[in-house]
Amino acid sequence: MTNNEEVIGFVGLGNMGGPMCKHLVRAGYSVYVYDIDPEAVSNATQAGGVAVDSASACASVADLFFTSLPRPDHVEEVMAGPHGALQSLRAGCIWIDLTTNRVDLVRKLAGEAPADVQVVDSPVTGAVDGARNASLTLFVGGDSEPVTRVIPVLNNLGLVIPTGELGSGNVVKLVTNQLWFIHAAALGEGLALGLANGVKIETLWHAIKESVGDSFVARHDAPSIFAGHYDPSFSLDLCLKDLDLIEGLSASLPSPLMLTSAANKLFEEAAQRYGREVGELHVAKRIEDDNDLSFRMDGDWTPPWEG
Repeated sequence: MTNNEEVIGFVGLGNMGGPMCKHLVRAGYSVYVYDIDPEAVSNATQAGGVAVDSASACASVADLFFTSLPRPDHVEEVMAGPHGALQSLRAGCIWIDLTTNRVDLVRKLAGEAPADVQVVDSPVTGAVDGARNASLTLFVGGDSEPVTRVIPVLNNLGLVIPTGELGSGNVVKLVTNQLWFIHAAALGEGLALGLANGVKIETLWHAIKESVGDSFVARHDAPSIFAGHYDPSFSLDLCLKDLDLIEGLSASLPSPLMLTSAANKLFEEAAQRYGREVGELHVAKRIEDDNDLSFRMDGDWTPPWEG
């Protein structure tokens, strides 16, 4: 059986899952789709997906079953229990969870999988534009046999990095998000410091990108600050969810992670002030507002998820 003859089931067709599903259809796979949002299902079927009426029905037809959901509790709701999608998977199927998830939950569900069903965790990074452009990075954890089988499929979505045993994909993803959130808070402080001391924001941004201060946040996220929308494609609520997962991992260390704790506090403060559903970079807006500064910069700041 060649990979593009394998039938794919895909549950979770939101900002990230929807574009990923479309890339798999374009790669020539038969893709069965389900989401609780009828509009998301309609978008997927217009791209060539085949709609089914439940997650379990989607799982029952799949050789490779993907979930891309916002939160661990959503994964548990979809997969667990006697009527969950996990028990509908056929022998020989691989479940690939693209969700940023709890390591212990992934491993628990894997232990409850039917005989001859294998599990891979493969959380993704690269934002909505990465999903749309098939330029994501995917961190893949699991046994060598299922990982080897799914890598050619995941290659249609971006760069694949095998990370080790099941659950390690989520460990690596949370480390990258840990650094992302710290950088986001730090960028706001750096912009405030420069502006308050007479440097133009255009000069600051150019200097940051061409120096040791450079980061994905500086290049990819800063324009969302300059435009004033602070990237609504990823909410403070999701940031706090991931920071909670990071805190859970940090219990493995005997000493506290001070920068991570500080970032967590700053994101909590931003959510209390602006609401949990606003864009992630309100963590920088809080610094802007508290210091009576403006981080606006003139420019053609097309949101990256629309470019």
